Amino acid sequence: MMMRFSIAVMLTLCTALTIATAEDEQVPVRQGPRMLNGSTRGIGKLMPNAKLVDLAGKSHSLSDLTSRHQAVVIAMTSTSCPLSKRYLSTLRQLVKQSNDDVAWLLVNPVATDERAAMQAAASSFRSPIIYAHDPEGSFASAVGAVTTTDTIVLDASRTVVYHGAIDDQYGFGYSIDSPRHRYLADALTAVETGQAVSVKATDAPGCVLTQNHAPRASTQITYHNRVSRIMQQRCQNCHRDGGVAPFALTTFAEVEAHSAMIEQVVRRGIMPPWFASDSASDTDQLSPWSNDCSLEEGEKRDLLEWLDGSLTEGDPNDAPQPLIFTSEWEIGEPDAVFQFAEPQVIKATGVMPYQNVVIDTHLDEDKWVQAIEVRPGDRSVVHHVIVFANRSGGSSDERDGFWGVYVPGNSSLIYPEGFAKRLPKNAKLHFQMHYTLNGTATTDQTSIGVIYAKAPPRHEVRVAGIINEHIAIPPGASNHAEVATLRVPGDARVMGFLPHMHLRGKAARYELIRDGSSTTILDIPRYDFNWQLLYRYRDPIAVSLGDKIRFTSWYDNSNNNPANPDSSKTVYWGQQTYDEMQVGYVEYYVPGEKPKLQNAKATAPASSIRPASSMQNKALFRRLDLNRDGVITKQEVRQALPDDPHAAGPVFDRIDVDQNGEVTRPELSKLNQ
Repeated sequence: MMMRFSIAVMLTLCTALTIATAEDEQVPVRQGPRMLNGSTRGIGKLMPNAKLVDLAGKSHSLSDLTSRHQAVVIAMTSTSCPLSKRYLSTLRQLVKQSNDDVAWLLVNPVATDERAAMQAAASSFRSPIIYAHDPEGSFASAVGAVTTTDTIVLDASRTVVYHGAIDDQYGFGYSIDSPRHRYLADALTAVETGQAVSVKATDAPGCVLTQNHAPRASTQITYHNRVSRIMQQRCQNCHRDGGVAPFALTTFAEVEAHSAMIEQVVRRGIMPPWFASDSASDTDQLSPWSNDCSLEEGEKRDLLEWLDGSLTEGDPNDAPQPLIFTSEWEIGEPDAVFQFAEPQVIKATGVMPYQNVVIDTHLDEDKWVQAIEVRPGDRSVVHHVIVFANRSGGSSDERDGFWGVYVPGNSSLIYPEGFAKRLPKNAKLHFQMHYTLNGTATTDQTSIGVIYAKAPPRHEVRVAGIINEHIAIPPGASNHAEVATLRVPGDARVMGFLPHMHLRGKAARYELIRDGSSTTILDIPRYDFNWQLLYRYRDPIAVSLGDKIRFTSWYDNSNNNPANPDSSKTVYWGQQTYDEMQVGYVEYYVPGEKPKLQNAKATAPASSIRPASSMQNKALFRRLDLNRDGVITKQEVRQALPDDPHAAGPVFDRIDVDQNGEVTRPELSKLNQ
C-alpha cells in the first residue's frame, strides 16, 4: 500500500535539509573560491596513473594522455549538480579556445546521473573531449577531486600544476555577469607559454564528492528505518522526479550518491530556505512560525550520525510507505489561470536583469481570492517571482506590497477559510521575474492560478511595505545598517513578514516598538537573496494604533561578498539586482473590518490614499507647494511632511503621472478618481 499525499498537504513539509546551529552562525551563506595552500591540493606532485573508460567504451590512462599532450585538464562535472550544469557552457568555450596540445577529460563521479543526460552533455562539445562516468568514484578519489566543479591541470610530466575552480562566476547563492578571476584559463596559458602558474590552488564551489574512506563506525540507524523518513518529511517535496530541486532523494542510491553534499549543507546551514533565528531546531518549544521547515534537533542528530557512519541501507521491510506526488496544481484545480502572452527568451550564461511582464485579467468585477499559485514555465531558470495586482491603467512595484510570490519550494499562498485577497476589476498582474541562468538557452512562459473564495471573507488579507528609498551603502562597507519605520495607523493582526533586499543583503530584523520599548519579532541573522521567504505566524500578533514596526537591514558591499557586482561604488535604491532595496513586507488584516467589493468603481490598493474632495486637494496643494511656483517636488514634500517617509516615495510616484519629478494641480486632482 502506498501513502498518497496531495501537494497542498505537503506544503506543510519543508523543502530543505537543516538550519545552522549556533556555532555555525558565522559561516557565510555565499562563499566564492578561496586561495589554498598548494600542498592541500597536491601541487607539484606526480599524479597517479589513474585509468577510466569513456562513454563509448574506450579505455584511457593519464600516462598515455600526458605523453601525447602538453597539458591535460581533468574537469569534474555532473548532470544533476546545478553549478556543474552552469559551468558546462564555460567548459565548452575553454575547450573551443584551447589548442590541440591540451587534452580535456570530463569525469562524472555521481553514480545516479543518467547516461542519456551525460551523452547529451558530451555531444554539446564540438571540439574533441573525453567524457567518462565514474560511478564508484574510484578515479575521482585517485586524482583527489573534491567537488563536481573541481578542475586539475597536469603538465607533460604528469605533475599537478593547478587544482581548483574554473573561475569565480558561479557559486552557491550567487552568480555574476562575468568572472573576475579565470583560474583555469590562466593556468593553461601559463603551461602553454612555459610560465609558472600564479594561482596554483583554490577550492571549487560545487556538490561535494563522497570520498573513499576507511570503514567508519557502525550505527543502529539505517536508511530504511530512519533516514528515509527524514528525507520524506524534509526533502522530497522538492528533491523528487518532477520537483524543483536538481536531483531526487527518494531512494537509497540517490541519497548515498549525494551523501557528502547532504552532510555539508546540514553542518553549514547552507541549504534551508528558512533563516529565522527562533526556529524549531533552536528550542524544545513549538516554533512560532507555521511554515518553519528546519530540522528538529533529533532529526539532525540522527541524520548526521548516519552520514558519519557506515551509510547502512538496512532492511527494506523497515521502509515507510512511499509518498505519491501528483503533478497537478498545489492549490487544486484553479478557477482561473492567467499566462504570459509570449514566452520570455532566456539566455544561456551570465546574469539577466529583472524582467517585467504584465498580464491583463479582463475581469468584469472584483473577486475575492483564497489561493494563489505561480507556476514557472521552466523551473530550472525561474529564481523567484513577485506579483503585484493593480487596477487597469495603474502601475506597481515593490513599494506597493506583493500579491503573489514564488520561490523554489514555495509557489503558493493558501489562506484559511474566512481570509482572502482582493483582485480588482480589470486588474493587471505585474510579474517581476528574476531568472537564474543555467548554461542552456531556453524560454519561460510563467502562469498564475487562482481559486476564488466561495463566500465573502471575514477578513481581507493585505500587505504593507516598510520602505526606505534613501538607502546609501558606502563602498567597501561590510556591515552597513539601514532603518525604516512604519507607524501603525490602527489596530491590526500581523500574519507574517517577507523581507526583501538584493545581492548585498546580509541580515534583517523586525522590531515592535510600543510605549518606548522594543521587542524583536523576527530576526534573520543570515539573509539569503536566493530565498525570498514569507515567515508566516502560527498565531497572528496584535498591533495597535501608536505602535511602530521598525525594519533594520544590514548590507555587505565589500569584496568579501562574492555576489557583490561592484564594491567600489556607493549603492542606492533601484530596481535591478545590482542596485539595492530595503523593503520589509508585512502581511496583515484588520479585525472587525467587514470586507466589501466595490464593483461600481475600480478598487484602490489598500496602501493608496483615500479619495479627497476638491477643496481638500486645494488645501493640500497650498500646504506642499512651499515656494509657490505651481508644482510640488519631492524635496518640498519631505520638508512639509518630515514624519511620513512614504509621501515623497511611493505616493508621490503614483500621483506623478508623467514621471517628471513634479506634481501639478491636475495630477493631484486625480486623487478624486
